Amino acid sequence: MQEFATKEITTDVLIIGGGMAATGSAVEAAYWGKQNGQKVTVVDKAAFDRSGAVAMGLSAINQYTGENSPIDYLSYVQQDLMGLCRQDLVMDIARHVSGSVHMFEGFGLPIWKDAEGNYVHEGRWQLMINGESYKLILAEAAKNAIATLGDDGEIIERVFVTELLMDKNDKNRVAGAVGIDIREPYDFYVFKCKVAIVACGGAVHVFRPRSTGEGLGRAWYPPWQSGSTSALMQKAGAEMTSQEVIFIPARFKDGYGPVGAWFLLFKAAATTASGVNYMEEGFKEGGELHNWLPYGAVKPIPTCLRNHLMMKAIYEKGDGPILMQTADAIERIASEAPDEKAKKKKMKELEAEAWEDFLDMTISQAILWASKNVYPEKQPSEIAPSEPYFIGSHSGASGAWCSGPEDLQNDASKSEYFWGYNRMSTVTGMFSAGDGVGLSSHKFSSGSFTEGRIAAKAAIKFCVENADMPEVDMDKVSYIKEKTYAPMKLYEDNKGYSVVDEKKGYTYSEEINPNYIDPKMFMFRIQKIMDEYAAGWGSQYTCSAITLNIALDLLKYCREDLDKVAARDIHELMRYWENVHRLLTAEAHVRHKLFREETRWPGYYYRADFPKLEEDAWGKVFVNSKWDDETGEWEMIKRDNIDIIKLGEVVGQ
Repeated sequence: MQEFATKEITTDVLIIGGGMAATGSAVEAAYWGKQNGQKVTVVDKAAFDRSGAVAMGLSAINQYTGENSPIDYLSYVQQDLMGLCRQDLVMDIARHVSGSVHMFEGFGLPIWKDAEGNYVHEGRWQLMINGESYKLILAEAAKNAIATLGDDGEIIERVFVTELLMDKNDKNRVAGAVGIDIREPYDFYVFKCKVAIVACGGAVHVFRPRSTGEGLGRAWYPPWQSGSTSALMQKAGAEMTSQEVIFIPARFKDGYGPVGAWFLLFKAAATTASGVNYMEEGFKEGGELHNWLPYGAVKPIPTCLRNHLMMKAIYEKGDGPILMQTADAIERIASEAPDEKAKKKKMKELEAEAWEDFLDMTISQAILWASKNVYPEKQPSEIAPSEPYFIGSHSGASGAWCSGPEDLQNDASKSEYFWGYNRMSTVTGMFSAGDGVGLSSHKFSSGSFTEGRIAAKAAIKFCVENADMPEVDMDKVSYIKEKTYAPMKLYEDNKGYSVVDEKKGYTYSEEINPNYIDPKMFMFRIQKIMDEYAAGWGSQYTCSAITLNIALDLLKYCREDLDKVAARDIHELMRYWENVHRLLTAEAHVRHKLFREETRWPGYYYRADFPKLEEDAWGKVFVNSKWDDETGEWEMIKRDNIDIIKLGEVVGQ
C-alpha cells in the first residue's frame, strides 16, 4: 500500500463543509477575523463553487421575512413542526435572514421583480429567482471575503474530514480534525484549531432510496451528504436533538422535481387517481386532519400532515398514484387573458416557467419529463413521497443541541438554552449551522447561510476571548491515521485470494471476496435494515418497538463488521468513511424513534404501537442523546420545550 504524507495546518477558525451554511460562515468569519487578527480555514469535501444542496441551483429563496415579523415566521415554523422547535433559534434566523437575501442580490443573484420593482413572491415567505448559478455566485463572494485575509485565509477543496480531534487535556473541547485528500497527492490532513464550525450537510442514503438499478444515486437531497455533520459531532460527545425527525419530501416521481412553484405560484391542485382533492377532503369537518388537533385542520397544513393525507389515499384507499394537475392550473391562469391571442401567449409563458422551475434546480426532472413525452400543459404528472432524509434546514429538525442567543432568552430558558456562545454545541469550541443545528427548521438556503453567519461571528468572539490553542495528541493522530487507511490495507492484503489456491490468483470479481466487504454493499446493508425495520418507504413508513429493536441488533452487527470493509482506492476509502458516518446517524435515529413513544409526525413515520399524538406526555419535550465513543454507550435525554414567546393564533403561509 502506498504511503500517505501528513500535512498539518494550524488555524484559529476551521469551517468544515462547503454548502450554504459553510459559505455564510466563511463570509462572516472573514469579516470579523480580519478585524480581530484571526486565521480562517475552510475545508470542503467537494469543489466549493458547486458544493452543497444548492449545487445544481434553486428556483426560489424559501425564507425571506420581508415585511413580516420574526414572530410571524416562528408561528409558521412551530405549526409545521407539530409544536416542537427552539423558539430562540428560529427567531434569531428570522430577524437576520432578509439582510442575507439583500446581500445575495448585491453579490449578483437575479431575483425576480414585478413592473413596480418589487420582489415576486412564490408564497408568503418565498421569492422567485433565476438560481441556476445561486451557489456559484455566493461561493465567489465567500472566496473574495477569504482572500481579504491574505495568508490568514484559505479554502481547501477535495478533502473529506473523517474525524474530529479533541484537546489532549480536555475531552470536551474540540482541538482540530483529520481528513483525507481525495485528489492527488492524497495527503492525510491534520487540522489544529481553536474552534470548529461543523457544517457539512445532512444525510442521504441512510434509508433505501426509491431510485434503484439504473437510477441508483438519484435522490432529492445531494447523494454525497452522508451524515458527516451529525456523526462528527456525536462522536466528539456533543448532545444531539430530534434525530427522530426525518423529512420526507413529496416530489415529482423519480426525478424529485420541486412541487412548490406548482402549489404556490401556479395554485395547482394535487389529486388522487380518481380525482379527489385529498387535502380539501382532509380539511373538511370530520376529515382526517381533525384527528391531529391542535395542529391539523389549521392552515398552513403541516408538511407531515400533507404527506399523511397522500399516504392515506395511496395505502389505505388504494386511490393512487397521486397526480399534480399541471394542465388544469396552466389552463386556469391562461384563461384569464382578454382574448385568444393573449391566451396563447400566456400559455407559452407558463409552459416556459414550468420547465424553468426544473432547469433552475432539478435538471434531471426536465430530462425525465422529456424522455417520457410529458407535456405539463396537456396532462397531469405523478408525485410521490420519497425515502426519508436527515435535514435540519428544511422541514425536519435533526441536529446538534446548540446554545441560542442571549438576548432572546427569558428567565426560564436562559439556563437551558444559552451557555456562552451562539450556535456552540455542548462541546466547547464546536459550533454548527444549517443542517447541523437541530430545531431551527425551515431556514432553507438563505436561513442556512444566515445561521452560518451567526455561528461564525460567535466563533470569532470565542477565539478572541479564549486565545489559548488546544493541544492535539499527535500519538493519537498517528493511531487515527493508521485506522483511517486500514480499509485500503485490508484490500491489499486480500486482493490475491483465490478459492482454488489461497496463495495465488484472484477471485472472479474484486467486489466479491470472502475476506472483505465492498463499501457499496455495506451501504446497501444499512439501507435494507433501515427501510424494513425503521420505517422506510418499503415498510410504508411504519415501525414499532419490535421492529426498531431488530434494527438496533442488525446495526450492531454492521458496526462489528466495519473492520471487514475494504477499499480498493481513495474513492472507495471515502465511501467507507461515508458509511461509518451513515451508520452512526442510523443508530441515533433508531434510538430516538424508539424513545419517543408516539406518532408526532404522521407522514414522516408511524409508530404502529403508539399511533396517536400524545400531547400531554410528549408535546412539550425534545428527545436528545449523547454517545460515548469510548464505551459505545448511549444516553437518552428529555429536554423541555420552553416557550419564550406565547404565540396566539397561528399565522398562515
